[in-house]
Amino acid sequence: MPFFIASLVYYSPEKDYLRFVALFIFILAVISDAVDGYVARKSKQTSKAGVVLDPLGDKLLLMSAFISLSMIKEFPLRFPLWVTLVVISRDTIILLGTVVIFIVKQNIDIYPSKWGKLATTFQMLSVIVVLMQVEFAYIFWWTACFFTVVSGVYYIKKGFKTLYAVDNSRNTH
Repeated sequence: MPFFIASLVYYSPEKDYLRFVALFIFILAVISDAVDGYVARKSKQTSKAGVVLDPLGDKLLLMSAFISLSMIKEFPLRFPLWVTLVVISRDTIILLGTVVIFIVKQNIDIYPSKWGKLATTFQMLSVIVVLMQVEFAYIFWWTACFFTVVSGVYYIKKGFKTLYAVDNSRNTH
């Protein structure tokens, strides 16, 4: 991730190759994450640490990409600030909700929803098309924002259900 961010920070129109370096690093990270997840599921080798660290790594990569690609003025086509705020806001709410649930319940089960997977997929595609400077990139970021909001609402509702669910294992008199 540091090389990805550095290639964007040092980007200038004269050093356009850095955009392609960032694109290569990002696609490599996405592919390696997908392969790692696939192998872990197929071999049934998941760990509690992996269940937490894998999505956290995805979020850090995506948040750094959205922040960088909305702030770097040299990019002719970049994310509007509101797109970055939608992505970061949802992830911040999910993270804070997860911490609250863990503190209250002393346990947490993290399972991605289809909405979360769609949001992540379109966020990744949005980063790729912005790095490629595709003229119609806005279609991808609007779609990413739609699924980001839908998944955010889904996770908030699921979080409240989890938080207020009666724990029958503690009610054994």
